[in-house]
Amino acid sequence: PICGIPAMRERRERAKTLIGRTRASHTKALSERYAGLNCTLTKSPHMTDPIRLSKALAQQHNISRSAAEQFIEGGWVTVNGRVEESPQARVANDVIVLSKDATLMPSLTMTILLHKPTGFDWADGKKAAGDLLTDANRSKADRSGVRLLQRHMKGQESVTPLEFGASGLLVFTQDFPIKRKLWEDAALVENEIIVEVRGEVDAQALDKLNRPFVVNDRVILTAKVALSKQSDGMTGLRFALKTCALGAIAGACEHAGLKVVGMKRIRVGRVPLAGLAPGQWRFLMPHERF
Repeated sequence: PICGIPAMRERRERAKTLIGRTRASHTKALSERYAGLNCTLTKSPHMTDPIRLSKALAQQHNISRSAAEQFIEGGWVTVNGRVEESPQARVANDVIVLSKDATLMPSLTMTILLHKPTGFDWADGKKAAGDLLTDANRSKADRSGVRLLQRHMKGQESVTPLEFGASGLLVFTQDFPIKRKLWEDAALVENEIIVEVRGEVDAQALDKLNRPFVVNDRVILTAKVALSKQSDGMTGLRFALKTCALGAIAGACEHAGLKVVGMKRIRVGRVPLAGLAPGQWRFLMPHERF
């Protein structure tokens, strides 16, 4: 009936008022929640359909889409209090925060030091050491102060081969100069490896290990070898060497009549393993050089 139209209009107006008050209360609560952050708080406009975060950020701050994507990928943007690093993420009625510390300076390439446990492949494989590079495995000893971002893990390449059964320092990097130094110029970088063998090592065996290990007239391994420790029927040997092919140390020990039972790399160049527990990693510090 016609007489019911004013009542319907009144109900609509009441509903709109109630919705407006609810939205205002929600926005106020979020503003109070983020009030202590050093950031710029903006509320995305009411949208019927979600749009890309990069587009929403560009519209709200009057910046280019490219700049918005760089801010997002740089970890400077949060959506409803959580860091969002994907420019393609969809947003609608969300609270988007752009940090006041945000910068468009390009992210530095990162190098990671990992303590590889035994039983992991140094590069690709069913059990790749790279799978250990997660936030949960980041060492508390990491003093770099770097905020971990997805881009830090993209393109990381393992550049210091190590036996499947060995443990110790493994280097991953995005940095081409470091990759070239540790991969292409490996003959110039000294590695230090502790090798455990069964039984005692006499002077004759030690002398043999300090001579070039030759197979079919080809030098397979040249190393400086010294006794490290002896206990419980085991002897520790300290190998200082460059350009070591996988299996070369075990082959040299076998040639000297020794059986390898354990192997651990404790240094690559001038960078030591010290402070990293098995399975944990940290970023290379700016002052550290291989």
